[in-house]
Amino acid sequence: MTKDYKQITSDISEYTAELRKAVPDAMQGFSALAKGATQDGALDKKTKELIALGIGVSQRCDGCIGFHIKTLKGLGATREEIAEVLAMTVYMGGGPALMYAADALRAYDQF
Repeated sequence: MTKDYKQITSDISEYTAELRKAVPDAMQGFSALAKGATQDGALDKKTKELIALGIGVSQRCDGCIGFHIKTLKGLGATREEIAEVLAMTVYMGGGPALMYAADALRAYDQF
């Protein structure tokens, strides 16, 4: 089964919008956390997104892979940078991480 990361992120976005309606305070809190965590500081936004991608792969989260790859493409991350992050993730996470690392590279190519 080939995953379509554009479709995955689109589907998730539709229902996060529903969650914003159902539980606005919780979703505003999550958005504030995301904004604070990803803004430039000692590490730039791109570096933080590369870290987030590695965590998304290690946690086997298709949505995380899709959204962080999409953001990284917008930040100018190269396929080579993504591949190096994926290599570190596989090194730290073993076989299960390898399966999702392959999917993350597919997501990069799809976006």
